[in-house]
Amino acid sequence: MLIRYFAAARAAAGTDTETVAVPADRPYTRRDVEALLVRAHHQPPPGQPPLAQVLARSSFLLDGVACPDPATVLTDTSVLDVLPPFSGG
Repeated sequence: MLIRYFAAARAAAGTDTETVAVPADRPYTRRDVEALLVRAHHQPPPGQPPLAQVLARSSFLLDGVACPDPATVLTDTSVLDVLPPFSGG
């Protein structure tokens, strides 16, 4: 699956995008992916907040549709966008 990071999430992850392999042997949820991302990015780039903090306040789009439920099951072909709160106009 493809993860796309925006704004503060991009800064905390240190990348715009990454690919995550979703196991086929059991359902894999958005919560599972978040935990995997936190483990993979446990050390933020200098001057950036930990990704775990950013994810906790972020909204998610799954294949372009709002995904508020962390129990939503994802597939290997899913695209998950991580959208931290934005400010400004």
